Amino acid sequence: MVRRAETTTAVEGPTAGERARTLAYGIADGVLVAPGVPYAPVPAHATDRDGRPLLLVQTESPVAAALRNTRAGEERADMPATLRVSDVAPVALADRVRGRAWLHGRLTEIPDGELRAAALRLSYAHPRPELLDLGAERDGRRDWTILALTVAQVEIDDAWGSAVLEPAEYAAGVPDPFVAVESGILTHLDSCHRDELPRLLPDSALLDSAPPDSALPDSALPDSAPPGGPVRPLALDRYGLWVRCAPRPGTHAPFDVRLPFARPVSDLHGLRCVYRRLFARATP
Repeated sequence: MVRRAETTTAVEGPTAGERARTLAYGIADGVLVAPGVPYAPVPAHATDRDGRPLLLVQTESPVAAALRNTRAGEERADMPATLRVSDVAPVALADRVRGRAWLHGRLTEIPDGELRAAALRLSYAHPRPELLDLGAERDGRRDWTILALTVAQVEIDDAWGSAVLEPAEYAAGVPDPFVAVESGILTHLDSCHRDELPRLLPDSALLDSAPPDSALPDSALPDSAPPGGPVRPLALDRYGLWVRCAPRPGTHAPFDVRLPFARPVSDLHGLRCVYRRLFARATP
């Protein structure tokens, strides 16, 4: 179940293209689905600069075998396939799925001349030993290969809503700059700053517009911590932070709150400045 934002005003956030490119980046788990082939998790996947998914699979896997069987004399075989991506929060929660994406397109095997570049791209997110000797053959066959999915359509469903993207809109999106480090940041917040997180919640509305000389408005935080149960970090992007709050009195379900930054941040220095101001105000 993907929860929706608890907001009282319009909140700036990533576009559908940015969210889709972030999900497809390679951190979230992926499953490759193709006609007549059993569902199977992809050991590692990433995207090239244009957002085309690159998938590391065993040469003898059912999907690779099915792709070879479609060749039928053609120079380069292809087949329809879908990469299904599930974004799971790194913090242990009862409901950890933050979003899902389905990338539909045509699957091909990376040619030999492009294998090294594809392996390097994959290694940025997944430094796996299989990528070191990808071109090596044993008994005339490689153990691993890389498949590419040329995207024809993308569906996404997350806390911001649902959207269907055409290839140009998807390719124009840019992955969030914190996608590769988000897990470490959230687990640190949860383990070291959990007592302070409730004090970050606004009293009645989300953040206003930023003052000209500040990355976070002074009015963003209440003077005292709001009552209630624990608040856990859920997700982070360059526009803000999602937190998961304990159920309200008389209810049984937790709810998610968006804490937007006054303006987007693009690097760790900017993020540190925002967090320093946040937690300075949250500390009694």
